[in-house]
Amino acid sequence: MRVYYLTGAAFALSNLALRRLKVARFSDLNDPFELLAVDLANKDHRRAFRVSKDQINADKGLICFSESWDNPLLWGHYADKHMGIALGFEVPQRSVPSVIYATKPLKIPVDKQSGIPKLSEALVNQLLRTKFADWKYEKERRHFVRLDPSTEESSMYFCDFSKDLQLREVILGPRCELPISRIRSLVASFTPAVELLKARIAFSSFRVVKHKIASRKRKQA
Repeated sequence: MRVYYLTGAAFALSNLALRRLKVARFSDLNDPFELLAVDLANKDHRRAFRVSKDQINADKGLICFSESWDNPLLWGHYADKHMGIALGFEVPQRSVPSVIYATKPLKIPVDKQSGIPKLSEALVNQLLRTKFADWKYEKERRHFVRLDPSTEESSMYFCDFSKDLQLREVILGPRCELPISRIRSLVASFTPAVELLKARIAFSSFRVVKHKIASRKRKQA
């Protein structure tokens, strides 16, 4: 399936040049309810879940994608106020489960004898993908990455482009000032060829739309 990663222009240039994406950490995401989308009225449960959150954050990272790129809020929030770039990737659908948008925190079953919350594997997987319903405009898909200390670079982790993370589109935002020729030179050797697009603000709707096709098709050998 096709998913989109929106970021600032400078970061996008680095992504293209090094052919990789930065792996985000749960502790750095902009939603304070990450991994805490549960009913924590019980003080003891708050303590337990914060410990669990720290453990997950130490072991697992993620890359956040959107199913589309035409929502102006995405460009405003994640692509440097429309001056950034959207990178379109072809990925296996199974590798990018969708976020669950909830109106109320999850209720966690509790062991009657010990009073300790029961955290099954299925429940943890649900917590990894649950956000408040007002985030649903993002149409988010998440790719989870197990953090390997041997691949750490200055406290950061990265995921290389591959057959399961295949770059297929580069979309310059409505206010992006980078010349398309610069992007074209960076993706010239990608196989299959990468489509280059310039976006603009729509004339008759609150959307971001394609301005023109800027790709240069390469001749097949």
